[in-house]
Amino acid sequence: MSAPAPLILEKAHVLCYRTFDIAEELDLERARQVITADARRLKLSRENSQYLLLPDPPLAFELGRRVLALRQGPATVDVTARLFDHGAASIILRVPVTPGTGFDALTALADELYDSVALEALALELIESVRQMIAPAAQGPHLWEQNESYTVLFVERIAGSPNAEELLARADLARLLLGEVDSKPLSVRERESVLASRFSYTVDDLVIVDWNSAFVYEPSGSNDIPDLLEVANAQLLEFRYYDDLLDSHIGRIHDRMQERRRGWTTLVRSPYRQLTRETLATLVDLNEFIERVENSLKIIGDFYLSKVYEAAVKRMRISSWQDSVTRKQQLLTQTYGLLKGEVDTDRSLSLELTIVLLIVLEVSFAIFVH
Repeated sequence: MSAPAPLILEKAHVLCYRTFDIAEELDLERARQVITADARRLKLSRENSQYLLLPDPPLAFELGRRVLALRQGPATVDVTARLFDHGAASIILRVPVTPGTGFDALTALADELYDSVALEALALELIESVRQMIAPAAQGPHLWEQNESYTVLFVERIAGSPNAEELLARADLARLLLGEVDSKPLSVRERESVLASRFSYTVDDLVIVDWNSAFVYEPSGSNDIPDLLEVANAQLLEFRYYDDLLDSHIGRIHDRMQERRRGWTTLVRSPYRQLTRETLATLVDLNEFIERVENSLKIIGDFYLSKVYEAAVKRMRISSWQDSVTRKQQLLTQTYGLLKGEVDTDRSLSLELTIVLLIVLEVSFAIFVH
């Protein structure tokens, strides 16, 4: 019995996301006003999508076409930028897949794009232009040195129109998602791990979510799944950013407390007063940030899109980063309490010293008069 013919892609592209933290907060309506290109808010179109609430939907606009250097030659890619109110911005490069490409060639392309230096450099160049463009809308502008990447292999048509089960049986999708070009077979456990988070709404579509990539077979062409994955990726970036920010602030508290030495000047002014104010400001900013990120997408009900989104949150380990931020927030709250206690103690000592000095002056004045 002859082996089945290899699957051939008729319409597909690769969505490469690079998400950056560029501000403490972005005013999306102000950004819409300063962007010269047509800007649009994210709106999901699938059935029951109204049960995924986006209180302040991300704002997207086109950046035109750019040339991306690839091993097989330069490729012209469409570029989109998307802004989130919690301070993140995504650069989305849509890399075309030549009709007639097989899954082995797609795996090689995915392997290259996952760690492409040229793609990273282009994304950095583009995010700088976006930052300049929307500067009036950015509160606390900056550019965190790290970014979050994600890749969606988006397939609309395959020759013969296989359904989801046929596609799983005939294509090595685990190898595709890993970008594994080595001919040596994957272990059964590794394959099961990669393919564990897979979903189908009908017999003809398929979504597989991994930690840094996803495969989406969507004959309808709907971009709802990639859009949801991007929202999750932006949330992951924000928790990573604030985890790093908390590490820096806690380390700075330790260093500054080591530097402070008590002397006669501390009788007048606490050496920890400014540090206490900075810690309180960090806690206030952190509370606002957590509220913005957690409210960036709310789920009402248990339906297909929510299942995919929750799988992405689990696969990207967003909860672990959120727990880390929460623990450090609690530690910082305890530290603030200790610092405030020190400041209050120093203030009490200063007040007591002032009272003693006034008593001494009053007695001295009385002695001088008599």
